Amino acid sequence: MEYKLTPAGLAALLDELVTSRRVFGPVRYAGKGRLAGTDLITYGPVKGLADVVWDARTTFSPKEVFFPVKESLFYFSDGEITESALKASEILETVVFLRACDLNAVTRLDKIFLENGPAADNYYARRRQHTHFVLMECQESFPGCFCVSMGTNRATGHQAALRPEGGYYLLQALAEPWLSLGERYGQPADVEPVWVQKNSLTVKVPDRVDTSLFQHELWREYSSRCIACGRCTLSCPTCSCFSVQDIFYRDNPERGERRRVWASCQIDGFTDMAGGHKVREDRGERMRFKVLHKIDDFRRRFGINMCVGCGRCEEVCPEYISFARCVNTLSQLMNGGAGA
Repeated sequence: MEYKLTPAGLAALLDELVTSRRVFGPVRYAGKGRLAGTDLITYGPVKGLADVVWDARTTFSPKEVFFPVKESLFYFSDGEITESALKASEILETVVFLRACDLNAVTRLDKIFLENGPAADNYYARRRQHTHFVLMECQESFPGCFCVSMGTNRATGHQAALRPEGGYYLLQALAEPWLSLGERYGQPADVEPVWVQKNSLTVKVPDRVDTSLFQHELWREYSSRCIACGRCTLSCPTCSCFSVQDIFYRDNPERGERRRVWASCQIDGFTDMAGGHKVREDRGERMRFKVLHKIDDFRRRFGINMCVGCGRCEEVCPEYISFARCVNTLSQLMNGGAGA
């Protein structure tokens, strides 16, 4: 069903929604941006319509809602182990407002955590089962996006789709509670979905990557430019790497907990092994690993590219390293060109 809502109608709808559900979406934190005098647009709790930012891309992805930066897995005490439990607030139904690229990114995370092995990751699954999505339709592309090239400008798997247009909000209700809410707060209308048709940036993903390119000189550029800050991967909506830490409590060293914490193939120390052995110590090799995993290795396993073309990695990189440029260079090399 499709509905047209006034701003007051959508505000009332959200006021009702937040009484029984946790709601997250793009929000603005004034003065918290990377540069002085700038705002941070990222994901946070939504208490009402005024909180939602419609006209800007978030610096970070929505994955933190159901894949926390830091998570306790279990507690240990005097030889006994107790699995962590979700807080009461975390088992509430959760609604996340997100873009098509990020909704496609959830599909990638689901494959990694739920399909990549003999058993699903229980810690991810127990949050994911309570999480539902509202698609924020993009009427035009943000700078640096290349979702059309990655085939992620369209999406499925959402309960509803919403966009502001002509002073109203147009709602496509696909499931409850949006069907009931739309009927209660909106007026029936003919609403067609809107999808981004063209980005200013075009990326050509090579059909395959020859192993001869593993030692190509193009990776040397990143050996000197990359500073291993990890911003690219930590802002990425599809990166899922983590490390495990055992925390011992000061008051009783026999008690503690095991946590998993976001980590990254781009950060120093991530691939350190017992005996002092280091894998991909050179930062150019790490860039190679990341890029090829995003557009080749993952596709070989799951049939789709891991990268969804959101452009966040380029936006946050302090060295202005372009993932898109690197992929286009690989494509040119595979087609016999000299590369960019």
